[in-house]
Amino acid sequence: MNFLLKAATVIDPTSPFNNQTVDILIENGVITDIKTKITANQQFEEIVLDNLHVSQGWFDSSVSFGEPGYEERETISHGLLVAGKSGFTKIAVQPNTSPITDNSASIGFLNTKSLNNAVSMLPIGALTTQSKGIDMAELYDMQQMGAIAFGDYKKSIENPNLLKIALLYAQNFDGLVISYPQDNSIAGKGMVNEEEQSTLLGLKGIPALAEELQISRDLFLLEYTGGKLHIPTITTAKAVDLIRKAKEKGLNISCSVTVHHLTLTDEELTTFDTNYKIQPPLRTKKDVNAIIEGVKDGTIDMITSDHRPIDIENKKVEFDNAKYGTIGLENAFGSINALLGIEKSISMLTNGKSVFNIESQPIDIGNTADLSLFNPEGNTIFSKENILSTSKNSAFLGKNIKGKVYGIVTNNQILLK
Repeated sequence: MNFLLKAATVIDPTSPFNNQTVDILIENGVITDIKTKITANQQFEEIVLDNLHVSQGWFDSSVSFGEPGYEERETISHGLLVAGKSGFTKIAVQPNTSPITDNSASIGFLNTKSLNNAVSMLPIGALTTQSKGIDMAELYDMQQMGAIAFGDYKKSIENPNLLKIALLYAQNFDGLVISYPQDNSIAGKGMVNEEEQSTLLGLKGIPALAEELQISRDLFLLEYTGGKLHIPTITTAKAVDLIRKAKEKGLNISCSVTVHHLTLTDEELTTFDTNYKIQPPLRTKKDVNAIIEGVKDGTIDMITSDHRPIDIENKKVEFDNAKYGTIGLENAFGSINALLGIEKSISMLTNGKSVFNIESQPIDIGNTADLSLFNPEGNTIFSKENILSTSKNSAFLGKNIKGKVYGIVTNNQILLK
């Protein structure tokens, strides 16, 4: 398909057109011309949008859909539509389905289900069989089928020797190992951050120590084995410091933070709204400030929505019985942009591609068009009308967002809201 993006401001430090407002001509999925003004013939569909900005396509390193097994929460086809309309051209999908994505056949199933979609769905394979933390899964076979990393979603590897072996084995094919940061013996039956709020509300707490002990252990293992390790969704000030020091030592370590841990604190829990029952739990303002500093100084590599749809039957219940999780694709850009500004926001939405070994190309003539389209200006309140997902469990209702996502151009397709 052929498109002409009119008056688009380029936000891409690797592009010779960075911060310039230009017309971008796209033919059969390739950028064929970029000029201040282009007049195209009738074969090209002109896209004219208010204060249009474009960047390299955004990547989300942690997205959950329901299919297979929990289709009532979100199907793959609808979830990919939501991701595209939220500005993401590529998403890494977690293995927490039923059955668990722990073999090459299940990776193949996901690849088949995502064929011909605008958004590229990149599977993460489970690190252990059925994500039970006992036996290592078929990592190499899954990698050959297209798995981009290996981890048990929201489940820590309790056996350090198992993680050691995985880090050693994955080096044979340059595999990326993901280790969820929680020591379960410390976390116990806690549900929220162990601090003043948990005491006031009478809710069982998970101390920051549970995260920090696990990260410390994993970093010792990484230093011993070598290889590549990714720590997802860190939440505490000490965790940021641990990873900062590990990077200074030269370890091949990366980490992410969620939009909600970057922008919300455990003070949200006073209403007992189960949309704030999130794993890992929301932490204190001190932790949030340290995470923001970690984003700004490069310690934290990427920001993820950690999009996790949960049906109403498992959310509109007592806090103790509710399942963990919040959706986050729809508000991700607006929430980050309101906090960090446009340049840093785009950086944190695209940096993850290098960690997960995903190709990216500058916005330039001759390169494949893989673009996110947006307007960085305008403040609004996120409401139910902004939710595109099948499940409505958002922790961001009533929160301020800045900017508007228009959609994406990728895989020789255009998808607009």
